[in-house]
Amino acid sequence: MTLDLEKSSLLSVGLGIAVVSSFINGSTFVLQRKGILRAQKRGTSYLTEYVWWGGTLCMVIGQIGNFLAYNAAPAVLVTPLGALGVPFGALLASYVLQEHLNVLGKLGCLLSCVGSVVLIIHTPKSENVTSRAELEEKLGDPVFLGYLFVVLLLLIVLIFWMAPSRGASNIMVYISICSLLGSFTVPSSKGLGLAAQDVFRGDSSSQGAFYLFAGLLGTLAVSILIQFAFINRALEHFDSNLFGAIYYVTFTSMVTLASAVLFREWSRVGVLDCLGMLCGFTTVSVGIVLLQIFRGVTLTWKNVTPPSKND
Repeated sequence: MTLDLEKSSLLSVGLGIAVVSSFINGSTFVLQRKGILRAQKRGTSYLTEYVWWGGTLCMVIGQIGNFLAYNAAPAVLVTPLGALGVPFGALLASYVLQEHLNVLGKLGCLLSCVGSVVLIIHTPKSENVTSRAELEEKLGDPVFLGYLFVVLLLLIVLIFWMAPSRGASNIMVYISICSLLGSFTVPSSKGLGLAAQDVFRGDSSSQGAFYLFAGLLGTLAVSILIQFAFINRALEHFDSNLFGAIYYVTFTSMVTLASAVLFREWSRVGVLDCLGMLCGFTTVSVGIVLLQIFRGVTLTWKNVTPPSKND
């Protein structure tokens, strides 16, 4: 009974951290975009803009929050909650970037929040990997290794061939790179917490735990740095709202797939909960599309009569 209460308390803490991190991450693209636009107007580098550095600081804080949340709750529960940052970012953009939020945008905010609640209700509440030994076994699984090989192959093609030639004209190039890297950042964040328990315990197996910890930390650092670089490249060429909308859907899909392959968090989820999660994710995705992609659509309740031929 006590153990169940501790797990429930830890899950609640993880959810709270995930929600706060979502709001912080929601401000990242807006502040960085604002800094980039100011720098372009002045003809200087965005590295000289304090607004851009403010967005970068929010990204760092958000990543730390995500790390803590991933180690307190299942990844398939934490990642979709990033949707809450999208409406917050839209509201912030309407103030910072003077972007108009129309009726569809407000409806999108509502759908994003409703879909997030549905996801919270139906996602798995227990972990399938709770120790370093289980993590090492999962990391050596041929299915997961094959998945990583395919992801690495796609990243090589996108970074070294597609990005230089088509990155500035096709938004999906940069989004695909950042989303595929999520297959490394989220499992690494979750695995670090498990490895750290043995590293600081000081027992006979702590040396192996240290090597695993160092490997996961290096993977996480490299993945975040590459994501950071390509996110800023994307914001130089594309609207932050369009980028944020598509990025959320693709990143969440890739992280959910990677978590399903590695942690098998779906193995204890029933059919109804799977359908509930699918409906929740679809609701969130539709809300984000309404909020971001149709931002420029002008809606009116008046019946506008077309001008006659005599006018």
